[in-house]
Amino acid sequence: MPPAVATVLFAGGILLLFWLDRGQKREVSPALWIPTAWLLIAGSRMLSEWQAASGKESPDQYFDGSPIDRLVLTGLLAAGVAVLLARGRESQAFVRRNAPLLLFFLYCGASVLWSDYPDVAFKRWTKALGDVVMVMVVLTDADPILATKRLLTRAAFLLIPASVLLIKYYPDLGRGYEPWTWMPYYGGVATGKNSLGYVCLVFGLGTVWRFLGTFAEDDPLRRRRSQIAHGVVLAMTMWLFWQADSATSLACFLLGSALLVVASAPGFARTRTAPHLVMGAVVCVAFTIVFLNADAALVQAMGRDSTLTGRTELWSTLGRMVVDPLFGAGYESFWLGDRVVKLWSVYWWHPRQAHNGYLEVFLNLGSLGVALVGFVVAWGYRNIAAAFARDPDAARMRLAFLVVALAYNVTEAAFKMMHPVWIALLFAVAVPIPPRIPSR
Repeated sequence: MPPAVATVLFAGGILLLFWLDRGQKREVSPALWIPTAWLLIAGSRMLSEWQAASGKESPDQYFDGSPIDRLVLTGLLAAGVAVLLARGRESQAFVRRNAPLLLFFLYCGASVLWSDYPDVAFKRWTKALGDVVMVMVVLTDADPILATKRLLTRAAFLLIPASVLLIKYYPDLGRGYEPWTWMPYYGGVATGKNSLGYVCLVFGLGTVWRFLGTFAEDDPLRRRRSQIAHGVVLAMTMWLFWQADSATSLACFLLGSALLVVASAPGFARTRTAPHLVMGAVVCVAFTIVFLNADAALVQAMGRDSTLTGRTELWSTLGRMVVDPLFGAGYESFWLGDRVVKLWSVYWWHPRQAHNGYLEVFLNLGSLGVALVGFVVAWGYRNIAAAFARDPDAARMRLAFLVVALAYNVTEAAFKMMHPVWIALLFAVAVPIPPRIPSR
């Protein structure tokens, strides 16, 4: 099929997905398109990267940003701030409810002061602040849960089919080759197989959540339409997982999906200890893997080598390069300058992150930063457990996002700016303001 014809058919298919999922009488604010645009960029590529097929080949290139990207992101950030200023009362309520989360970001901002590259660190912290602003725009909406559903649905309906289109009909954009081994990989709208993996992880989980939620729909016709729409996207997601061959993302997706199914069972929300039992089971599994040396067999069963594709050796090297055990190198500053030059001279695959979110936070923010992340997670989990009594549908999604984010960061670093897994974690731990009827 010619690419132009495929593009028209896929565009029509995407419109059909939105049409099938219609029917909600309640509406969300038009301002939701601001975080939608932010999430679409975070889940795909920066605008400048769509023009440059190859990635960054020199460590020095990470100092330079694209003026186009900077203009677009600054515009979205300014628009988000304007919305929050217009929602003054709701914004203040959100800040009061989420003080621990904002404390962590304030510490990240303070760490710019001791970075070797404060200008770069400040720019990256501004992007991270943009993540918070976008989450606030969604969770200060008149109906925060409906806005969250619409946000995830819009992103899934656009990114997932577009990835299939690029892989099958635009190989120059949707596929690539490893620079040293020349092995092919599939990235879709993202920049690589791991990136495509976390896109499928986050928005695939959102699709599973929406699909399970259709069974509570009273209108049979509306229920059937929504099931068709989300079922199609879920099938595309599974095909993309197969193409991407991203073991971490697939394992986390299966974990999160299983959790959503279990949490959707009748009586789960009414049992106050159920969320604690689930988290306890997850902790026990993690303890077994980490401390009882079950990880090697598990990894090999998933078709990977026991060194996690060189990650364990990298972790050992990074442990000897810690800048400051207490405060770290400064926000997103470790992978800059001489340190990354040295690492790239040792590892042919040119690592750009620690491939472990907790180690990454330690390198950039020190043990104090790790402690703050732990505090935010514990505080967020307490909020989620309490939310099961008020809104079990939203609480189960928040619990799945929390568990998946914690598991994903064992072999990938996702506690970072504009990472979809990080944004999903923010939605999981943040406390939305109560729904309200918009004034007309």
